[in-house]
Amino acid sequence: MSDLQAFFAQNVQAEITEEFVISDRFKDENGKPIPWKLRGMDEIENEEIRKSATKRKKVKGRGYVTEIDDEEYINKLMVASVVYPNLKDAELQKSYGVIGAGMLLKKMLLSGEYGELAEKVKEINGYDKDMEDLKDEAKN
Repeated sequence: MSDLQAFFAQNVQAEITEEFVISDRFKDENGKPIPWKLRGMDEIENEEIRKSATKRKKVKGRGYVTEIDDEEYINKLMVASVVYPNLKDAELQKSYGVIGAGMLLKKMLLSGEYGELAEKVKEINGYDKDMEDLKDEAKN
C-alpha cells in the first residue's frame, strides 16, 4: 500500500469509540463502576452542532453579530459523543425528572463529573492538546 492509500476512506479507522468510567456512582449488580461509551465525530457533524449553538445577537451600532454559546456547544458535543448510556431514552430522562438529553447530562452528573466528561469528549474528538502544546510541536 502506498502512503497515499493510507488516507483512503476504506483504510482509515471508521469510528473512534472509547469506554470511560465517569463516576463510581453508577455501578452494576456486582458493585463495579459502569463505563460510559463515547465516540468521536467528523467535522461535518461537529459543524452542525456548532451552528446549532450559534446565536445572532444585536449589538448597538454594529447591527447583528453571531457568537457561539460555548456552554450550549459543549453540552451538545457531549450529548452527540455519548453512545452509552442512551441519553435520549425517555425512561432514563423521566427517572431524573427532565426532558432532553442535554438536561439529563446536567442532572445525572455532579459538576466535577460533568467537567471531566467534557474534557474526555474533547480529547476523543481531537481537542486534547492546548495551543501551547501545538506551538511546541510545530517548533520541533
